[in-house]
Amino acid sequence: MRRTNTEISFQAIVRVAALCIAAIPIAVQAQSVSYPSKPIRLVVPFAAGGSTEVLARVVGQELGAAVGQPIVIDIRPGAGGQIGSDIVARSAPDGYTILMIAVGHAVNPSLYRKLPYDTVKGFAPITLVANVVNALVVHPAVAATSTKELIALAKAQPGTLNYASGGIGSGAYLAAQLFNYIARIHLVHVPYKGVGQAVPDLLGGRVQIMFPTLPTVIHYLKAERLRALAVTTKVRSRAAPELPTIAESGLPGYEMSQWFGLLAPAHTPASIIGRLNAEVGKVMNIPDVRERLAAQGADAVATTPQEFAFYIKSEMGKWAKVIKASGELPH
Repeated sequence: MRRTNTEISFQAIVRVAALCIAAIPIAVQAQSVSYPSKPIRLVVPFAAGGSTEVLARVVGQELGAAVGQPIVIDIRPGAGGQIGSDIVARSAPDGYTILMIAVGHAVNPSLYRKLPYDTVKGFAPITLVANVVNALVVHPAVAATSTKELIALAKAQPGTLNYASGGIGSGAYLAAQLFNYIARIHLVHVPYKGVGQAVPDLLGGRVQIMFPTLPTVIHYLKAERLRALAVTTKVRSRAAPELPTIAESGLPGYEMSQWFGLLAPAHTPASIIGRLNAEVGKVMNIPDVRERLAAQGADAVATTPQEFAFYIKSEMGKWAKVIKASGELPH
């Protein structure tokens, strides 16, 4: 039986398509084997000089040495991290553009009516990299020497105590709102454009309370110009082991850390995510790296991509409740 030219052409197309489909895993595998073959861009979605950039440079330097390619730090601040995050969400999922996020990534869905990306579906988690310790700090004029005494003072004088932060969504803001939420008190928010403006006013007594990162104020604590009552994390800080946690000193259930982690665009091949996860995990266990981060008040950590994905979702749920209770309307 003779076949028509149409039948022959159709079968040829089918064979070519089948070969192309079969070649896709091979191409991905080849890409993964050779990855990385050029510099990797690490986007930092916050202003230069902050904890996110510091961590990105420490991790980037060691990661670049491990993979044999430079890690180029790209500072893209704005809109609470949205601008830089959107750049990465829209980038090719080839492992050459990744993102350093902070806790605000999980908070933004509760603070903004509409984000330019999907917080969960727009990214592929790589790993958590660090937790930074915040401290509950007061001006010496505040008549409280412990967390328990501060809560009692706030309840006795509702609406009279205020706290400074680097703005809505900042780590200091979140720590204070969680404190309000669990203690059922109302510390009045005084937002600043950054920590650099807030600390001088705290030193001058123009504001009374703050939840800054520990390295930001540790020299003022040693000089007794400020008083630290506790740290916000689940366990005591190695940088100041004499300070109790908020949970153990008067507010059970309280836990907050400014965490940082790495994401890639959604649909980045699992083999590339796995390579990055493994290499960053090794970096975070280098003694020198751990010591350098500890000097910044940060504890180096590492997780699997799946653990980090679960953690992000749990943080989104946690902060959604806190933001709702604070009465802060989405922007």
